[in-house]
Amino acid sequence: MERLLWVLALAALAALVFFGMRRGWLARARRQAAALPPFPERPADPGAETLTPATGMYIGTTSADDWQDRIAVGDIGHRANGTAHLHTSGLLIERDGASAVWVPAESVVDARLDHKLANKVVPGAGLVVVTWRLGDQLLDTGFRGDDKQAQTEWVEAIRSLPSRTTSNESEDG
Repeated sequence: MERLLWVLALAALAALVFFGMRRGWLARARRQAAALPPFPERPADPGAETLTPATGMYIGTTSADDWQDRIAVGDIGHRANGTAHLHTSGLLIERDGASAVWVPAESVVDARLDHKLANKVVPGAGLVVVTWRLGDQLLDTGFRGDDKQAQTEWVEAIRSLPSRTTSNESEDG
């Protein structure tokens, strides 16, 4: 009988922990939904692809100033396997079982290789992280490609997007 009580107490504790985690996630999503404008929709014609699509994993999107502050609005906060496509008009990440993430070229601020994002740490610089602007917020979106050799090429191609260069030069000037 005593063992049964311990098991029930432990199960109640686990349920309480999961309830608290879920409540925190939903509160974060509500808070961020009020502060962020809607995420951009994928255009009907995104233009020509500039690189061969890369398979891998969408890691997440965070505030650019905090690699652990995951964006929880909609399903943007959910990790998923997917395919990254770089078009002349932006970056498209098609995720398995979740909505696509579209980053317009004119919103891209920078791209880099990094080892951490959205509470995920990988050895070496194994993530392509794109810093982009959504309204007044700067966000970081991370993708871990299956082909680690191509990631430097992805960073350079994202940095050289035509709309990005024109947009950022006009902001500086």
